[in-house]
Amino acid sequence: MPNTDATRPIPMLGDISLAYTQRIEQSVNAGFLAVQIPGLAGQVMQKTERHSHQVNIQGIIFGEDASDALKTLQTAATEGEELTFTASITDALDIQQVIIDRFKVVEDAARPGFYQYSLALMESPPLPPPAELSGFGGLDDFGLGDLGFDTDILGDLMDQVGDITDAIDQAGQLLDQLGALSNLDGLSVGGLLEPMDSLADGVSALGGQLGDALDNLLDGF
Repeated sequence: MPNTDATRPIPMLGDISLAYTQRIEQSVNAGFLAVQIPGLAGQVMQKTERHSHQVNIQGIIFGEDASDALKTLQTAATEGEELTFTASITDALDIQQVIIDRFKVVEDAARPGFYQYSLALMESPPLPPPAELSGFGGLDDFGLGDLGFDTDILGDLMDQVGDITDAIDQAGQLLDQLGALSNLDGLSVGGLLEPMDSLADGVSALGGQLGDALDNLLDGF
């Protein structure tokens, strides 16, 4: 014979005691998708992710503190905050928090101060950790590193491109200055062209480095 004297555990919704619960129903959609395969009698069931656990509760509220207890439940349902939930029917389930999806209460005119209510609870699991960006825009995890691609080459390449751009700007400024000086009568600009030659040699050298960097980049792929 079962032990009828054992104290029945009281379901708790946050710090709200659901002392006069009459019925609790738990259900879950396991998350299967039916896929029809040509030539196959029946359907293949593909597992995805399960849906949230659902818990439906029916209970009553009565007694001297009935109005306060009803107000507490109504406030919780209106605010929509996440709450913990414990009940014997969910002992085997990993339900950390729930939200009140629906709340309904009925008061019979023949029994004032006696309320019948129903609660529909929905599991609200914690969100996964936010995604984090890593080097090369977060594409390292997609196998670029496994392919032998050295992303440091890009940094070196951009530095060399910047050096070449600076050198070209300096050459343009020097040409503008020489053009202005050439308009002066009797001025020999032969000696002034020596810095220009040195600058051109520097640009040529940087161009060679840029070519080497591009070759290394292509070899990386």
